[in-house]
Amino acid sequence: REFPGCGNIVTFSQFLFIAVEGFIFEANFGRKKPAIPIRYYFIMVAMFFTVSVVNNYALNLNIAMPLHMIFRSGSLIASMALGIIILKKRYSVSKYTSIALVSLGIFTCTFMSAKQVASHSSLNEEDGLQAFLWWLLGIAALTFALLMSARMGIFQEMLYKQFGKHSKEALFYNHALPLPGFLLLAPNIYHHAVLFNQSEPFQVPVIGLTLPIMWFYLLMNVVTQYVCIRGVFILTTECTSLTVTLVVTLRKFVSLIFSILYFHNPFTAWHWLGTTFVFVGTLMYTEVWNNLGPFLARWRKRPKVE
Repeated sequence: REFPGCGNIVTFSQFLFIAVEGFIFEANFGRKKPAIPIRYYFIMVAMFFTVSVVNNYALNLNIAMPLHMIFRSGSLIASMALGIIILKKRYSVSKYTSIALVSLGIFTCTFMSAKQVASHSSLNEEDGLQAFLWWLLGIAALTFALLMSARMGIFQEMLYKQFGKHSKEALFYNHALPLPGFLLLAPNIYHHAVLFNQSEPFQVPVIGLTLPIMWFYLLMNVVTQYVCIRGVFILTTECTSLTVTLVVTLRKFVSLIFSILYFHNPFTAWHWLGTTFVFVGTLMYTEVWNNLGPFLARWRKRPKVE
């Protein structure tokens, strides 16, 4: 909220920290040969970079932020669709229903929250047809990014099946290889580093070190992001891409709910409805009902203590 345009320095710091940590502890200062051929990591990074660029550029094509957020919440459907097409997977009716419920719940909550911060850019100053064509191009760009993101998840799943599970290695290469690309953003990163230096001083608890508060916020962001992304990469080695997408989507949903509660944004009946859809859909996906039945049956049959 202090510096809304500081996304590049935040992303760069996250990538740099994870790359340095991986270079020391995983790559052994470059002496350890990767178990998965490096060319596959270049493909994965190219997919990731493409998704990021296309998603950001779509905002320049008459796509309002609410629509942007809603589109990205459709990743579950995209992941399931590509799993059926590419991996020839088939799911039970309950799985299809659960994914639909989770997607509907996130759509509802995102849409109701996004209405409060909808873009006020006026389109009536432009020619109607031209504006509509640009909007169609933006929709096409978002659709492409959504499918590419799902394809990247499936590509990872296929790599792990072929070469084994190497979550730490994948984490390192996926963050080290894109680092040269940040040179294109160097002026923006440097500008925000100067702004961070000028923020108010803050004394870190326990150690008593004093530093500008924005650098403290950045440090906390980098540490928590490392814990988060490492957990996600471990998950990719243990679960299917659809399950990983479900967990990450739920994390985004919890972030949205936390943001509403912490920043005292309105939480309407629509939000409660969306929340209900998400939790019911998640319980259906994890088949908790099937596991709960035998547990309750055993509980009822337990011997009674006189």
